Amino acid sequence: MIIILNGKEEEVPKEITLNDFLKSKDADFDEIVVELNESVIETENYNKTILKENDRLEVLRFVGGG
Repeated sequence: MIIILNGKEEEVPKEITLNDFLKSKDADFDEIVVELNESVIETENYNKTILKENDRLEVLRFVGGG
C-alpha cells in the first residue's frame, strides 16, 4: 500500500503499526514528532496506530543549534 511520508510516496506493508514503520526507518523516538493526517500522534499511541492507504505522515526531527 502507499502512504505519503514527508511529501513523498512510500510503499509499506498492509497492517503495519506506526511504531513498526518508524522502527524500520531507524527513527529515534526521543528526537522526533510525528503528525498523521494533520494530527500529532503521542509516542504512547505509536503501537496502537495502524497506517492506512494514502495516510499522510510527517516525521519531524528536533535539531539543536546555536
